[in-house]
Amino acid sequence: MTVLPWPAHEQPARSLTDADWRRLERHAGEILAAFGMDLHTPGTRETPARFLRALYDATAGYDGDPKLLTAFPAEHGGEPSGMVLEGPISFHALCEHHALPFHGAAHVAYVAGSEIIGISKLTRIVRLYSRRFTVQERMGEQIADALVELIDPRGVAVQIEAAHLCTQMRGVSEDGSRTATTFWRGLFIEDADLRREFLLQIR
Repeated sequence: MTVLPWPAHEQPARSLTDADWRRLERHAGEILAAFGMDLHTPGTRETPARFLRALYDATAGYDGDPKLLTAFPAEHGGEPSGMVLEGPISFHALCEHHALPFHGAAHVAYVAGSEIIGISKLTRIVRLYSRRFTVQERMGEQIADALVELIDPRGVAVQIEAAHLCTQMRGVSEDGSRTATTFWRGLFIEDADLRREFLLQIR
């Protein structure tokens, strides 16, 4: 087992004092009341606090995940290996443009080099970057790059399909549309047959 020095470049975990929470709760209450919520009913008195806690939990990806920091020697002894594919991995994220949710599923694959990563870690990578204010395109790039940084595989493929509430609840008010994005690294860029195999497997 190898302990990895990743992600050294990530920002430190968030830290809010009790005073910070009280101040933010007042601001949240002011916004909710201005938009029409009656904050003086049994069901809504604690809504500003619950809203803040839900938002904090939904963005827990900023705190990192120390359980990602391990890798293992590959079983194939350095010889060419097949594709490891995990998915669909469900996720919920918050769009950084409107702070509204988008949700869907990711498929993540890699061709191992000298190291492998536990299957559950692929889910952890997706959750790490989805639990933030983000956009689907950046999220896919970050998942692919994180896997490259963690174990330096021969190739990485990431496919994300999601529904965006910012287009369903407002604006053009689309209903039922989904956005699909794919991201390639290493062998998946070079080998069209490998890309086809990945896309066939996830469909």
